Amino acid sequence: MPDAPGLELIRGEIEAAYPGAVVDSGFAQERAVLSIDPAHLLDVLRWLRGRPGHEYKFLSSLHAADYLPAEPRFAVHYELLNRDRVERIRVKALLADPGEGALPELDSCVELFPTAEFQEREAFDFFGIVFRGHPDLTRILLPEDYVGWPQRRDFPVGGEPVTFTYNERNYG
Repeated sequence: MPDAPGLELIRGEIEAAYPGAVVDSGFAQERAVLSIDPAHLLDVLRWLRGRPGHEYKFLSSLHAADYLPAEPRFAVHYELLNRDRVERIRVKALLADPGEGALPELDSCVELFPTAEFQEREAFDFFGIVFRGHPDLTRILLPEDYVGWPQRRDFPVGGEPVTFTYNERNYG
């Protein structure tokens, strides 16, 4: 894990290459985190992946979060790994709530990290985050005709009660 000065050096190098790309930096759960402007997502990921001395070439995880009622409401977290140094860094793209009926959008990183294909589909499936340029952005776990985004904080909890009948005689 990069130490605090190391993280700030990385931030400074990215800011020199892409002014305004880094919104914040710090540590969360003992992990270095760069919060970035989503407009610069692919630039920052490409830079971290290919820049000599950094080379975070493996995307170990991509996941979404809903921070309702905070704004920006959504975030997509990219967990990158430099295998040679066994060093991790998290890139967090912050997405505002686009309003009623619209879905938040972000560029797909599948061309940089092929492992993102199914992970982006899962984030779409559960949070309704659209990844522009994704080769097959369809639901992956829920039925195609499912309505809603069940991991969002404003998704209604509950639903129809499930009736179990296999042991009805014992408890009925």
